[in-house]
Amino acid sequence: MGKKLSLLLLVMLFVISGCSSDSGSSVSAGDVITKFKEAGLEAEDARALTNEDMGIAPMAFEEGQRFVLPSLGEDVGARVFVFKKTSDLDDLKKYYDEMGKASAMFFSHTYAKDKVLLQLPGKLEEEQVNKYKEVMDKL
Repeated sequence: MGKKLSLLLLVMLFVISGCSSDSGSSVSAGDVITKFKEAGLEAEDARALTNEDMGIAPMAFEEGQRFVLPSLGEDVGARVFVFKKTSDLDDLKKYYDEMGKASAMFFSHTYAKDKVLLQLPGKLEEEQVNKYKEVMDKL
């Protein structure tokens, strides 16, 4: 009886842990970028983020991709991050938002939906930013 109870408890813990609110996103960064392109938005030359791309920013994301917005310049990029934990998303969003408050030079637009964070260049017009947000809202 003891082994059956232990097994039952183990199974219950496994099921409960699988239902955690920090189980990650069902959307990948690539999915988000594909949706941007399908909506006619710029999202060129997508690639996985590296340590060099992040500088001193926290790297607590599950997956991240950088893409280019050619209309803003040859190497002006944006980023999509996917997180397991909402708290990690909040930390990175706060990091970028605080940098923008500290200096206009570091300003970027950030938008979070579920466990996905979008970071767009600060020089992107608000009208365009809203188009990216609309796509994310439909995920």
